[in-house]
Amino acid sequence: MTKQFEGKVALVTGGSSGIGRATASAFAGEGANVVVADVLVEGGGETVRMIKEAGGEAIFVKTDVSKATEVEALIKKIVETYGRLDCAINNAGIEGTMAPTADCTEENWDRTININLKGVWLCMKYEIPQMLKQGGGTIVNTASVAGLVGLQGLPAYCASKGGVVQLTRTAALEYAKAGIRVNAVCPGVIRTPMVDRLTAAQPEMKEALTAMEPVGRTGKPEEVAEAVVWLCSDSASFVTGHAMAVDGGFIAQ
Repeated sequence: MTKQFEGKVALVTGGSSGIGRATASAFAGEGANVVVADVLVEGGGETVRMIKEAGGEAIFVKTDVSKATEVEALIKKIVETYGRLDCAINNAGIEGTMAPTADCTEENWDRTININLKGVWLCMKYEIPQMLKQGGGTIVNTASVAGLVGLQGLPAYCASKGGVVQLTRTAALEYAKAGIRVNAVCPGVIRTPMVDRLTAAQPEMKEALTAMEPVGRTGKPEEVAEAVVWLCSDSASFVTGHAMAVDGGFIAQ
Protein backbone atom coordinates (compact mmCIF):
# COMPACT_ATOMS: atom_id res chain seq x y z
CA MET A 1 0.00 0.00 0.00
CA THR A 2 1.37 3.42 -0.96
CA LYS A 3 1.73 5.75 1.98
CA GLN A 4 0.11 9.15 1.43
CA PHE A 5 3.31 11.19 1.80
CA GLU A 6 5.66 8.80 -0.02
CA GLY A 7 8.43 10.83 -1.67
CA LYS A 8 7.26 14.06 -0.04
CA VAL A 9 9.31 16.24 2.29
CA ALA A 10 7.92 17.53 5.59
CA LEU A 11 9.50 20.09 7.90
CA VAL A 12 8.52 20.16 11.58
CA THR A 13 9.90 22.98 13.73
CA GLY A 14 9.90 22.48 17.49
CA GLY A 15 10.29 18.79 16.74
CA SER A 16 12.29 17.85 19.82
CA SER A 17 9.29 16.93 21.99
CA GLY A 18 5.53 17.05 22.48
CA ILE A 19 3.32 17.88 19.50
CA GLY A 20 6.34 18.45 17.25
CA ARG A 21 7.81 15.01 17.93
CA ALA A 22 4.43 13.29 17.51
CA THR A 23 3.85 15.16 14.22
CA ALA A 24 7.32 14.32 12.86
CA SER A 25 6.72 10.64 13.69
CA ALA A 26 3.28 10.70 12.07
CA PHE A 27 4.61 12.14 8.80
CA ALA A 28 7.48 9.63 8.75
CA GLY A 29 4.95 6.85 9.29
CA GLU A 30 3.11 8.06 6.19
CA GLY A 31 6.29 7.84 4.11
CA ALA A 32 7.57 11.42 4.22
CA ASN A 33 11.22 12.44 4.45
CA VAL A 34 11.11 14.46 7.66
CA VAL A 35 13.25 17.43 8.65
CA VAL A 36 13.21 18.03 12.40
CA ALA A 37 14.23 21.56 13.41
CA ASP A 38 14.71 22.82 16.96
CA VAL A 39 17.12 24.71 19.23
CA LEU A 40 17.20 21.65 21.49
CA VAL A 41 19.78 19.41 19.86
CA GLU A 42 19.44 16.41 22.16
CA GLY A 43 15.65 16.16 21.87
CA GLY A 44 15.75 16.75 18.13
CA GLY A 45 18.34 14.02 17.66
CA GLU A 46 16.19 11.70 19.77
CA THR A 47 13.17 12.36 17.51
CA VAL A 48 15.26 11.49 14.43
CA ARG A 49 16.53 8.33 16.12
CA MET A 50 12.96 7.25 16.96
CA ILE A 51 11.87 7.81 13.35
CA LYS A 52 14.80 5.85 11.93
CA GLU A 53 14.28 2.97 14.36
CA ALA A 54 10.70 2.75 13.11
CA GLY A 55 11.99 2.51 9.52
CA GLY A 56 11.49 6.16 8.53
CA GLU A 57 13.79 8.80 7.07
CA ALA A 58 14.68 12.01 8.95
CA ILE A 59 17.40 14.57 9.53
CA PHE A 60 17.87 17.14 12.29
CA VAL A 61 18.77 20.79 11.65
CA LYS A 62 19.50 23.02 14.66
CA THR A 63 17.43 26.16 14.15
CA ASP A 64 16.38 29.19 16.16
CA VAL A 65 13.17 30.20 14.36
CA SER A 66 13.40 33.76 15.69
CA LYS A 67 16.57 34.38 13.62
CA ALA A 68 16.11 35.03 9.89
CA THR A 69 19.58 33.77 8.92
CA GLU A 70 18.97 30.43 10.65
CA VAL A 71 15.54 29.93 9.07
CA GLU A 72 16.93 30.80 5.64
CA ALA A 73 19.76 28.30 6.16
CA LEU A 74 17.24 25.65 7.26
CA ILE A 75 15.19 25.92 4.06
CA LYS A 76 18.39 25.92 1.98
CA LYS A 77 19.55 22.75 3.74
CA ILE A 78 16.19 21.04 3.11
CA VAL A 79 16.32 21.82 -0.61
CA GLU A 80 19.99 20.75 -0.83
CA THR A 81 19.19 17.46 0.91
CA TYR A 82 15.81 16.51 -0.56
CA GLY A 83 15.28 18.89 -3.49
CA ARG A 84 11.91 20.20 -2.33
CA LEU A 85 9.59 21.09 0.56
CA ASP A 86 6.01 19.84 0.44
CA CYS A 87 4.68 20.23 3.99
CA ALA A 88 5.82 22.77 6.57
CA ILE A 89 4.66 22.49 10.16
CA ASN A 90 5.60 25.70 11.95
CA ASN A 91 5.21 24.42 15.47
CA ALA A 92 8.10 25.84 17.53
CA GLY A 93 6.80 27.78 20.50
CA ILE A 94 7.21 28.62 24.17
CA GLU A 95 4.69 29.37 26.91
CA GLY A 96 6.68 32.20 28.49
CA THR A 97 6.24 33.03 32.17
CA MET A 98 2.86 33.41 33.84
CA ALA A 99 1.87 36.87 35.06
CA PRO A 100 -1.07 39.24 34.54
CA THR A 101 -0.76 41.80 31.75
CA ALA A 102 0.54 44.65 33.93
CA ASP A 103 3.16 42.35 35.49
CA CYS A 104 4.35 40.74 32.24
CA THR A 105 8.00 41.73 31.77
CA GLU A 106 9.21 43.33 28.55
CA GLU A 107 11.76 40.53 28.25
CA ASN A 108 9.04 37.86 28.48
CA TRP A 109 6.87 39.73 25.97
CA ASP A 110 9.69 40.10 23.43
CA ARG A 111 10.94 36.52 23.75
CA THR A 112 7.45 34.99 23.48
CA ILE A 113 6.44 37.11 20.48
CA ASN A 114 9.82 36.54 18.78
CA ILE A 115 9.60 32.77 18.93
CA ASN A 116 5.85 32.15 18.66
CA LEU A 117 4.80 34.82 16.16
CA LYS A 118 7.86 36.23 14.42
CA GLY A 119 9.19 32.66 14.18
CA VAL A 120 6.10 31.48 12.31
CA TRP A 121 6.27 34.49 9.98
CA LEU A 122 9.98 33.95 9.27
CA CYS A 123 9.38 30.28 8.51
CA MET A 124 6.62 31.14 6.03
CA LYS A 125 8.77 33.93 4.56
CA TYR A 126 11.33 31.33 3.44
CA GLU A 127 9.05 28.32 2.93
CA ILE A 128 6.60 30.04 0.58
CA PRO A 129 9.11 31.07 -2.15
CA GLN A 130 10.32 27.45 -2.34
CA MET A 131 6.73 26.17 -2.56
CA LEU A 132 5.91 28.73 -5.28
CA LYS A 133 8.98 27.58 -7.22
CA GLN A 134 7.82 23.94 -7.17
CA GLY A 135 4.14 24.70 -7.82
CA GLY A 136 2.55 24.31 -4.38
CA GLY A 137 2.68 22.93 -0.87
CA THR A 138 0.92 22.91 2.47
CA ILE A 139 1.63 24.82 5.66
CA VAL A 140 0.20 24.22 9.12
CA ASN A 141 1.00 26.67 11.89
CA THR A 142 0.58 25.67 15.53
CA ALA A 143 -1.59 28.24 17.28
CA SER A 144 -3.58 27.36 20.42
CA VAL A 145 -7.00 27.68 22.02
CA ALA A 146 -5.24 30.71 23.57
CA GLY A 147 -5.32 32.22 20.08
CA LEU A 148 -9.11 31.94 19.99
CA VAL A 149 -10.11 32.80 23.57
CA GLY A 150 -8.37 34.65 26.41
CA LEU A 151 -6.47 32.88 29.17
CA GLN A 152 -5.60 34.84 32.30
CA GLY A 153 -1.95 35.18 33.19
CA LEU A 154 -0.56 34.55 29.71
CA PRO A 155 -0.85 37.88 27.85
CA ALA A 156 2.19 37.46 25.58
CA TYR A 157 1.33 33.84 24.80
CA CYS A 158 -2.30 34.66 23.95
CA ALA A 159 -1.26 37.65 21.82
CA SER A 160 1.31 35.56 19.96
CA LYS A 161 -1.11 32.73 19.23
CA GLY A 162 -3.90 35.11 18.18
CA GLY A 163 -1.34 36.62 15.84
CA VAL A 164 -0.54 33.19 14.40
CA VAL A 165 -4.24 32.64 13.59
CA GLN A 166 -4.49 35.99 11.76
CA LEU A 167 -1.17 35.49 9.96
CA THR A 168 -2.41 32.07 8.83
CA ARG A 169 -5.62 33.55 7.39
CA THR A 170 -3.73 36.31 5.59
CA ALA A 171 -1.17 33.99 3.99
CA ALA A 172 -3.94 31.54 3.03
CA LEU A 173 -5.71 34.27 1.05
CA GLU A 174 -2.53 35.53 -0.57
CA TYR A 175 -1.43 32.16 -1.93
CA ALA A 176 -4.78 30.39 -2.44
CA LYS A 177 -4.48 30.53 -6.24
CA ALA A 178 -0.83 29.47 -6.16
CA GLY A 179 -1.53 25.97 -4.84
CA ILE A 180 -0.36 26.67 -1.30
CA ARG A 181 -2.80 25.87 1.49
CA VAL A 182 -2.16 27.48 4.88
CA ASN A 183 -4.01 26.35 8.00
CA ALA A 184 -3.53 26.40 11.77
CA VAL A 185 -4.20 23.93 14.56
CA CYS A 186 -5.36 25.25 17.92
CA PRO A 187 -4.62 22.59 20.53
CA GLY A 188 -6.39 22.54 23.88
CA VAL A 189 -4.68 21.19 26.99
CA ILE A 190 -2.29 18.53 25.69
CA ARG A 191 0.04 16.31 27.72
CA THR A 192 3.35 17.88 26.69
CA PRO A 193 6.54 19.11 28.44
CA MET A 194 5.16 22.65 28.02
CA VAL A 195 2.01 21.89 30.04
CA ASP A 196 4.13 19.96 32.55
CA ARG A 197 6.31 23.07 33.05
CA LEU A 198 3.27 25.31 33.52
CA THR A 199 1.76 23.01 36.12
CA ALA A 200 4.94 21.81 37.89
CA ALA A 201 4.84 24.53 40.53
CA GLN A 202 1.08 24.25 41.03
CA PRO A 203 -0.31 20.69 40.96
CA GLU A 204 -3.80 22.09 41.49
CA MET A 205 -3.46 23.93 38.17
CA LYS A 206 -3.18 20.58 36.38
CA GLU A 207 -6.50 19.52 37.87
CA ALA A 208 -8.04 22.89 36.95
CA LEU A 209 -6.84 22.59 33.33
CA THR A 210 -8.19 19.05 33.05
CA ALA A 211 -11.50 20.22 34.54
CA MET A 212 -11.71 22.86 31.77
CA GLU A 213 -11.82 20.09 29.16
CA PRO A 214 -15.43 19.02 28.48
CA VAL A 215 -14.23 15.51 27.55
CA GLY A 216 -12.80 15.18 31.07
CA ARG A 217 -9.20 14.53 30.10
CA THR A 218 -6.19 16.21 28.54
CA GLY A 219 -5.26 15.50 24.93
CA LYS A 220 -2.40 13.42 23.57
CA PRO A 221 0.22 14.95 21.22
CA GLU A 222 -0.65 12.23 18.71
CA GLU A 223 -4.23 13.51 18.53
CA VAL A 224 -2.98 16.91 17.36
CA ALA A 225 -0.52 15.24 14.96
CA GLU A 226 -3.40 13.38 13.28
CA ALA A 227 -5.15 16.69 12.58
CA VAL A 228 -1.96 18.22 11.17
CA VAL A 229 -1.38 15.25 8.86
CA TRP A 230 -4.98 15.48 7.62
CA LEU A 231 -4.69 19.23 6.95
CA CYS A 232 -1.59 18.53 4.82
CA SER A 233 -3.20 15.62 2.96
CA ASP A 234 -5.13 15.62 -0.30
CA SER A 235 -8.22 14.81 1.77
CA ALA A 236 -8.16 18.44 2.93
CA SER A 237 -7.72 19.87 -0.59
CA PHE A 238 -10.56 22.41 -0.12
CA VAL A 239 -9.45 23.54 3.35
CA THR A 240 -7.36 26.69 3.68
CA GLY A 241 -7.29 29.65 6.08
CA HIS A 242 -8.81 27.49 8.80
CA ALA A 243 -7.95 27.58 12.51
CA MET A 244 -8.85 24.06 13.62
CA ALA A 245 -9.48 23.56 17.32
CA VAL A 246 -8.23 20.17 18.53
CA ASP A 247 -9.34 20.78 22.06
CA GLY A 248 -11.80 18.27 23.50
CA GLY A 249 -14.53 20.91 23.32
CA PHE A 250 -12.53 23.55 25.25
CA ILE A 251 -13.71 26.59 23.27
CA ALA A 252 -17.23 25.29 22.60
CA GLN A 253 -18.12 26.23 26.17
